[in-house]
Amino acid sequence: MGSRDKILENIARAHATDKPLPDLKKDSPAIGDYVSEFISVVEKIGGKVIEINAWSTLAEYVVQHYPSRSRILSTLPEVSWFTAQFSTDAHSFEDVELAILKGNFGVAENGAIWITDNLMGDRSIPFISQHLALVINKGDIVPTLHEAYEKIAAEDYSFGTFIAGPSKTADIEQSLVLGAHGPKSLVVFLRSE
Repeated sequence: MGSRDKILENIARAHATDKPLPDLKKDSPAIGDYVSEFISVVEKIGGKVIEINAWSTLAEYVVQHYPSRSRILSTLPEVSWFTAQFSTDAHSFEDVELAILKGNFGVAENGAIWITDNLMGDRSIPFISQHLALVINKGDIVPTLHEAYEKIAAEDYSFGTFIAGPSKTADIEQSLVLGAHGPKSLVVFLRSE
């Protein structure tokens, strides 16, 4: 028996269990049910979640984890001490160590955060900075991508993207590399409202 026949025989013997499709019309679970799922998924995909009640907690984390001489950029008025001058030249952001941006909302099932250009300062910032911090409110987490797409269908924006974890790539030998072509790390600051 050749290798082709062995593969086909193994496929014929394998019996995958059917998984029912999700009911898209059902009522959403309570917020607490999918906030914990969001946190778990973000951490599984290489990110870190820090729950905060005050902006000072975010500032303390940044001061502890990033050298004082690092270029830190924020588009949030609540952490204006990190705000820098914005340029129309994306190349001027090449030395940004940490970018702190507000996300529109998060998705529990895949840990993604939706962010539009009006919150980025410049479209290149979430992709060119060495490290990325996104801030979202707990109440702004939806359970599924289906609900996320319904939500963004009603929005008016010129550019938007889902960001899930730090950038990553893997080769055929399945060696995972974080930060290969974008931010090396992602920290999500999850605010209580």
